[in-house]
Amino acid sequence: MADKEEYQPISRVHRSKDDAKKYYDRISSAYDCLGGIFERKPAKKALRALEIKNGDIVLEIGFGTGHCLQNIALSAGRTGKAYGIDISDGMLRITRRRLEKAALLDRVELYRGDASRLPFSDGAFDEVFMSFTLELFDTPEIPELLSEVWRVLKAGGSVGVASLSKIKGNPLALRMYEWLHRKFPKYADCRPIYLEESLRKAGFRIRIKEIYSLFALPVEIVVAYK
Repeated sequence: MADKEEYQPISRVHRSKDDAKKYYDRISSAYDCLGGIFERKPAKKALRALEIKNGDIVLEIGFGTGHCLQNIALSAGRTGKAYGIDISDGMLRITRRRLEKAALLDRVELYRGDASRLPFSDGAFDEVFMSFTLELFDTPEIPELLSEVWRVLKAGGSVGVASLSKIKGNPLALRMYEWLHRKFPKYADCRPIYLEESLRKAGFRIRIKEIYSLFALPVEIVVAYK
């Protein structure tokens, strides 16, 4: 957990959900080249730390172009099932093509929608995964989303998250990035948050915590359980 002196106000998200959907629809075909390639390594580290097993039922929130969802489907195996929800129709199309090419579409169910109200029953999943998604939600929405994650997880189920963080980062790099987020919120849309603290406040118990550096910006990788 962060020391008290480390806590600073978190930048707000002023972009609407409709604007976010339009933006990701527009860049979906180029997303891997524009920024997704840099997110892939910490996302895979977080996914490995989640330790998905054959037969597990797993949800990814904000699956983007589907790289992690493909790995989730492989890890869950034929006796498990992968589910994904994303706000963007464009991302859904890209991911569907990726899964079809990998002959994995029969192991995955894809949904287009706002993850703040998950269309799944209570206790439906063994694991929930997010990478560079939680920090896209405005500050008051983060506990709401984590409450939904808690609801859809089975007792003892785990959540794995990779997120830009305000912990242990280069102060100048963080200030510069947050300035970009305030001035150009459509493009620097992620912003650093306190991931571990958010999960603790939502009632989760922390199992794994790691800090990864992405161009001098800290990324928290956390696995917690219900």
